[in-house]
Amino acid sequence: MEECSRRDLLKNAAGVSMLGLLNLYAPAYAEEKPAEPKKPAANEPLECSQAPLPYPYDALEPHIDKETIEIHYTRHHAAYVKNFNSTLQRLDFARTMKDMIFIKHWCKELAFNGSGHVLHTLYWSNMSAQGGQPKGELAELIEKSFKKFENFTDQFSAATKTVEGSGWGILAFEPCTKRLIVLQSEKHQDMALWGTYPLLVCDVWEHAYYLKYRSARGTYVDNFMKIINWSEVERRYELIKGLKIY
Repeated sequence: MEECSRRDLLKNAAGVSMLGLLNLYAPAYAEEKPAEPKKPAANEPLECSQAPLPYPYDALEPHIDKETIEIHYTRHHAAYVKNFNSTLQRLDFARTMKDMIFIKHWCKELAFNGSGHVLHTLYWSNMSAQGGQPKGELAELIEKSFKKFENFTDQFSAATKTVEGSGWGILAFEPCTKRLIVLQSEKHQDMALWGTYPLLVCDVWEHAYYLKYRSARGTYVDNFMKIINWSEVERRYELIKGLKIY
């Protein structure tokens, strides 16, 4: 009888312990629109917040439909923000407890969710119903980097269409050579080039296009090229062109 009680006690204790781990390390998913950002108190940890969408959900139709934009912004992007903040809090807790046993896991979560938040923030601002063409110094740098604008569009489109699995096509400024480069990024954080500054990104995770385009990723990318907000790309270039990081 005593042995049975001890065995039951250990069994229950193990169950409670596992439940605690699951609650602590299980990913969180946003099911509602993000709350309005608030200014943290002096003793509160710093958090990132999801910026308001810069246009109505239906502003990019017919190129990207209203339902896709709404779900993408309020569910997928919001989840990255929530999980990024959760990871920051759990890392803070780990430091307080001086317990780094799960640091490998949290480093991956930090890179994945943080990169997802940053790239989505760029993605929304990269698009505009007006579309347009690059101008001024940015246009000149595109010509210098790719020989002509059509070479850039061909390379960016091809790179974005052929990302393996889910990922992103990225136009970035590389300050060492002071030229523009096109990158593929699988997931969010893989295949990056350190020190570059993303200027233009295109999301090719399936949730970005599947409601309207199904498996026709190429058609989605072709239509994305028609709604690039070049004014925003130029604004970002002006902010970083003079930075010296080497």
